[in-house]
Amino acid sequence: MCGIVGIVGSTPVNQSIYDALTVLQHRGQDAAGIVTITDGKFKQRKANGLVRDVFELRHMQRLRGNIGIGHVRYPTAGSSSVAEAQPFYVNSPYGIALAHNGNLTNAHELKDVMLTKARRHINTTSDSEILLNLLAFEIDNQLDKTDKTGTEMQPADFFAAIRRVNEQTRGAYAVVSLVIGHGLLAFRDPKGIRPLILGRRQSDTGHVEYMVASESVALDAIGFEVMRDVAPGEAIFITDDGQLYTEQCAENPTYHPCIFEYVYFARPDSTIDKISVYDARVRMGTKLGHKIKQQWDDLDIDVVIPIPETSNDIALQIAMILDLPYRQGFVKNRYIGRTFIMPGQSQRRKSVRRKLNAIDVEFKGKNVLLVDDSIVRGTTSEQIIDMAREAGANKVYFASASPEIRFPNVYGIDMPSANELIGHGREADEICQLIGADGLIYQSIEDLIEACQEANPEIREFETSVFTGQYITEDIDQQYLDYIDHLRNNDSKEIAAQEEVANLEIYNEDH
Repeated sequence: MCGIVGIVGSTPVNQSIYDALTVLQHRGQDAAGIVTITDGKFKQRKANGLVRDVFELRHMQRLRGNIGIGHVRYPTAGSSSVAEAQPFYVNSPYGIALAHNGNLTNAHELKDVMLTKARRHINTTSDSEILLNLLAFEIDNQLDKTDKTGTEMQPADFFAAIRRVNEQTRGAYAVVSLVIGHGLLAFRDPKGIRPLILGRRQSDTGHVEYMVASESVALDAIGFEVMRDVAPGEAIFITDDGQLYTEQCAENPTYHPCIFEYVYFARPDSTIDKISVYDARVRMGTKLGHKIKQQWDDLDIDVVIPIPETSNDIALQIAMILDLPYRQGFVKNRYIGRTFIMPGQSQRRKSVRRKLNAIDVEFKGKNVLLVDDSIVRGTTSEQIIDMAREAGANKVYFASASPEIRFPNVYGIDMPSANELIGHGREADEICQLIGADGLIYQSIEDLIEACQEANPEIREFETSVFTGQYITEDIDQQYLDYIDHLRNNDSKEIAAQEEVANLEIYNEDH
């Protein structure tokens, strides 16, 4: 999962992009980057690390210009090298920079097309670089047509190029890009899997400024008014001087937003596709609370405790329905990164206890119900249950606000390979034993969908492949799953991390 932002303003946009990226930091902590345009040239800064660490005053002073894009990354597979930090850029035609959230499921096929047909070399393992080169290739083809008529590239020409991009790509993508001398292009995949939202504000000089971002909270933070979500398959073109154009660039687009945005990734103060993330989580808690009340009416639960922070609102609602005390039994160290995002299993294991600490008085002698948004590998859940017992809990029950995660994600979430998922091929009773709980209950897939759908009935179907194994792009077979299994398994990631450290040491010795 990554976060993207693009702004066309009437004054320098570097500070606004920086502020937006800090608000989107939860979407990726591996790397950050900003590209702006000034005097017909790209100005760029990107590096591994958090936004606050990547950008210093000297970098911000260099990032001049009234138009720019930004990105925060965590890698879904393969390398975390700084060479794969975004945005990427190519120098022809015009000069194009691009940042991308999602994953192309036919990246290998497109890479071959870029090499054999477009004669474009792809230098990294990132599908974002492939997408950039495909976009550049199609803009170049459209430019050839306009050259023959003696006209300049118009918004309709860029939309025609994006239409051909959509025809060739499969998977999930939300994109922001810059074209020197023309403006900002943004577009969303025809299934609407990854989120993208459009906003505007009026500057002090009276000009209308536009912004696109992954979540509405990024617009809120810097004073932009939400206009609407970018529709599946839709493209946005904003000229250098602030003229807005939009067009549907896909055949038969459909809404299939990723349901895991509402479960885990998005901030609770965001609204995605007209669904408040906070409201969706409250409804998840309501439905799960009623299920617990019906199926566990004989259990002697004393207190409901969330595993912070995504599940806080869910657990509070469960406590209200069960008429039980709600307590904050864990203190979270906010300066430890998400264990879900960390590349190696050993690193995740070491980080859990540094990330959370139990408040003994809330556990001692009690039967506690722990509530989490999901159970992925089970490693974190097992350790947290151990912590609760060490803090004096008598019994530890566990509730998950989402169903069993049984299948890997192929649309831009670093969900591990199937053999690392504790829910893969197992039922709740076996999972309960593995994590060491006295009882385990999961939200049903029907209740999870209803919890999100109630706010926007126009969305008939969500992307739920991690629970169901049904991939909506209909192009995922076992061969592809085996391929991403190889990329994502812990051994591969730890080897890649070791190679990166070795390369960095060599670089430091040489410089």
